Amino acid sequence: MSIFTVSARDSDWNQNARISYLLEDTQISGTPVSTYISINSETGVLHAVRSFDYEQIKQLTLMVKAQDGGSPPLSSNVSVNIFIQDQNDNAPQVLYPVQTSNSLVAEMVPRSADVGYLVTKVVAVDVDSGQNAWLSYKLQKATDRALFAVGLQNGEIRTIRQVTDKDAVKQRLTVVVEDNGQPSRSATVNVNVAVADSFPEVLTEFTDFTHDKEYNDNLTFYLVLALAVVSFLFITCVVVIISVKIYRWRQSRVLYHSNLPVIPYYPPRYADTLGTGTLQHVYNYEVCRTTDSRKSDCKFVRPCSQNVLIMDPSSTGTMQRIQSENNILDEPDSPLE
Repeated sequence: MSIFTVSARDSDWNQNARISYLLEDTQISGTPVSTYISINSETGVLHAVRSFDYEQIKQLTLMVKAQDGGSPPLSSNVSVNIFIQDQNDNAPQVLYPVQTSNSLVAEMVPRSADVGYLVTKVVAVDVDSGQNAWLSYKLQKATDRALFAVGLQNGEIRTIRQVTDKDAVKQRLTVVVEDNGQPSRSATVNVNVAVADSFPEVLTEFTDFTHDKEYNDNLTFYLVLALAVVSFLFITCVVVIISVKIYRWRQSRVLYHSNLPVIPYYPPRYADTLGTGTLQHVYNYEVCRTTDSRKSDCKFVRPCSQNVLIMDPSSTGTMQRIQSENNILDEPDSPLE
């Protein structure tokens, strides 16, 4: 929208009297003025580039230059102050009592309270200014309207009659906070009041408030979610274990029916024949069998002290094998090693 019009005149004639309007390069709160205001170079009309908020910026100061078309050009400057007016664009904010969804705040009133007893005070603010920030307090709803009243200007909640034993322990008040703007804006706050002389009595009466039901609903939801996750993990583990068992069983069946020979390997052992070892005779045999073998035809030779490996001390790491063929060939069906 157009804000203001800057007008200038020049006593010269023709081109020397033709005036153009320019904005000087200044900054407002670290931001160039051109981001707030623009000017028509021919008419001098100032336009708003953006919308303004009184709570953010209250005043703009800018320099406008009027320059003619002569050679050299002549100019004059003028300072323009723009004041932002406040609008009722903010609702009141309640500072006390604090509205929480997970906990219950209640003001206690003894049954011996007299008329005018101060129960609590509703505190609210409005960030607007002027009459837009003037607040008034009204009691919108109450469990017993004949027991409490709210101060129109100060928000104090007081008793307007003597508290009796017949009054309910649990009292709920709804207070409306309105500003004086046009149109007015408002906020509501719930005040819980406990009419009791002892704290245990308050606990027994305030357990069925709405926030308790919401808390129980949330707890039920999380319990169901946890049960579903645990069940899913259990079923997954069972499926994995069964799959592994089936896989191992099938592998064992495949090996049982296979005709491939199984050749075990036994590492050789050697004995010291010079009398320094603890064992006098050590033998090594290689046995080759298949899965279809049903009996063994292996025969072992008689012990022979010469059928061993002898290390020759005079040689450099050479092993001589002394084998008595007579002892081996004398035995029928003896395997030759």
